[in-house]
Amino acid sequence: MGSIRYDGLTTHFDDRLLAHLQIVIVQKLMREEPFLMSWKDSMSAGDGRTAIWISPETPLTFKFLGSRVPEINKEWLQRLGESANATTGLIVTREDGKLAVAEASGNQYPGNLRTDRIA
Repeated sequence: MGSIRYDGLTTHFDDRLLAHLQIVIVQKLMREEPFLMSWKDSMSAGDGRTAIWISPETPLTFKFLGSRVPEINKEWLQRLGESANATTGLIVTREDGKLAVAEASGNQYPGNLRTDRIA
């Protein structure tokens, strides 16, 4: 499980999901397009949603747990990209299209994002 660090907030994602998010996010930032990114929180994190505004001016770090680059699913990538371009912003979803759920991790709200949980 890797992580994304943005403006002091660290959120953990499955490496496969993170690889897809990295492509979508980098494409948006290369075009200097700020956007909203959101995900569903687990019950332990308040059972709500977290949303962050991502802009090119703020440093962003992707950290992968594994050393292998996951296979990229072009259909999933396209769905995430379309979401990022919509007024609702990039809504983090699993490969099957269902919402991914963020797990609380101690004091690191919003915590870990697990893609094996059904929203």
